[in-house]
Amino acid sequence: MTDKLTNAQIAWRAAQDIQDGAYVNLGIGFPEMVARFQPAGRQAIFHTENGILGFGEAPAAGEEDWDLINAGKKAVTIRPGTAFFHHADSFAMVRGGHLDVAILGAYQVAQSGDLANWSTGPKGVPAVGGAMDLVHGARRVAVITDHVTKDGRPKLVQACTLPLTGVACVTRVYTSLAVVDIEGGRFVLREKLAAMSFDDLQSLTGAPLHVEGAVTDLTVPEL
Repeated sequence: MTDKLTNAQIAWRAAQDIQDGAYVNLGIGFPEMVARFQPAGRQAIFHTENGILGFGEAPAAGEEDWDLINAGKKAVTIRPGTAFFHHADSFAMVRGGHLDVAILGAYQVAQSGDLANWSTGPKGVPAVGGAMDLVHGARRVAVITDHVTKDGRPKLVQACTLPLTGVACVTRVYTSLAVVDIEGGRFVLREKLAAMSFDDLQSLTGAPLHVEGAVTDLTVPEL
């Protein structure tokens, strides 16, 4: 298979679409990397379910204050204007539609925009966290993910076979091979790696890829 983007490069690409001043929640794990790559001149306001708004970068090793952590239990720093509040108030922000963007990981994304990201099935360890609230509370929901599973199966599928996090909630997917929008119950290809043909990309995708207008090269820096 054509060389694919690293997780850092996928996170970088997703960060380019976050507007200055946007209120953003990043899912636990891989999506947290998006915060590292804010474009110059833009400052997102990051929200975490455990009650912090407007936190800053991760502290240097050895300088952590473990009273200041995000929902993934990782140390954060505070910035001028950082706010602290009750867990219930944090979820009121989510459910009240006050977040502009939620960026999450995924096990599967369906062409309808359905998302499965909290359980791998009966043998998996369920870890829904705040995802079910986020996918229906944020104004825009994006996913960052490898294009295929570790054993080569598509993560972009006709219909999810794993337990759903949300229905018809995802609008854009940033993968290791492409940027794909979900419009009208279809995957619409927007960007792909220049070295990968459309047919090769389609062979790794579990539902039809549609083309509307120009498909641009997915170009990212070395990170």
